[in-house]
Amino acid sequence: MTTWTALTTLNDRGRAEALGASLEDLVVTPTGVGVFEVEDSTGTWEVGGYFIEAPDELALALLAAVHQASDFVVSEVPETDWVAHVRRELAPVEAGRFFVYGAHDADKLPEGRIALLIEAAMAFGTGHHGTTLGCLRAIDGLVDQGVEPKHVADIGCGTAVLAMAAAKVWSGKVIASDIDQVAVDVARVNLSANDLTDRIEVVEAVGFAHDRLAGPFDLVLANILKGPLMELASDMMRVISPGGTAILSGLLVEQAETVTEHYAAHGFNLANRTDIVDWTTLVLTRNNLNF
Repeated sequence: MTTWTALTTLNDRGRAEALGASLEDLVVTPTGVGVFEVEDSTGTWEVGGYFIEAPDELALALLAAVHQASDFVVSEVPETDWVAHVRRELAPVEAGRFFVYGAHDADKLPEGRIALLIEAAMAFGTGHHGTTLGCLRAIDGLVDQGVEPKHVADIGCGTAVLAMAAAKVWSGKVIASDIDQVAVDVARVNLSANDLTDRIEVVEAVGFAHDRLAGPFDLVLANILKGPLMELASDMMRVISPGGTAILSGLLVEQAETVTEHYAAHGFNLANRTDIVDWTTLVLTRNNLNF
């Protein structure tokens, strides 16, 4: 079935959210609306609508004008077998001792590696992105250093690949969370596929706003975005035990220094930084002071 997308950008979060809400009132109603901050440090927001019939381009032009947005770009999207596409495009990923793969590549599992199976139909957080790869390598490095956290949290877990990696290498408790119920459902499917349902608890939550996320944690994994990471610094200090570790990613290279300095002001010391193409992963250690 052919579908259509209508995308625009603007530089104000409030107007972007208002425009997203207005899209839902169109006569040709979109089946979904997305409002996202573009990951380029410019403060740009993207607003998109997804349609199963051609949208009214005049109505879109009027909405763009009212909300001071760029003109909508309307595109026709041909029918695609996305599962087949994912299977073709997503090769297995090796990150230290970890091997992330889809079921279609089960025969490629190297001996002696820790396998993390991600269902092909659920492709975000597969290890191919520099942020996820950086986090997996950071976990691998902690294992090499003899770190053994007893209580781990994966905030913004997506597929739960990081939570699963932690559960595979450490015997402690692991809890994963995401703000999106769809992501929570995806995570639970992947836990089942990896026989980790009994090892990892998954909850829907914004940041640490859940009674199961009160801590204390010895390790927090947060592969999200700069804005939420900055907002979570105080909570990180509260929930991470003195001497505990935070692995942060979802950061562009040019954002890393700002986040590092912000967390330093909240009681964290930089232990390691890894840049993979445009993306940075930070490993921070909480000091023993109370802020």
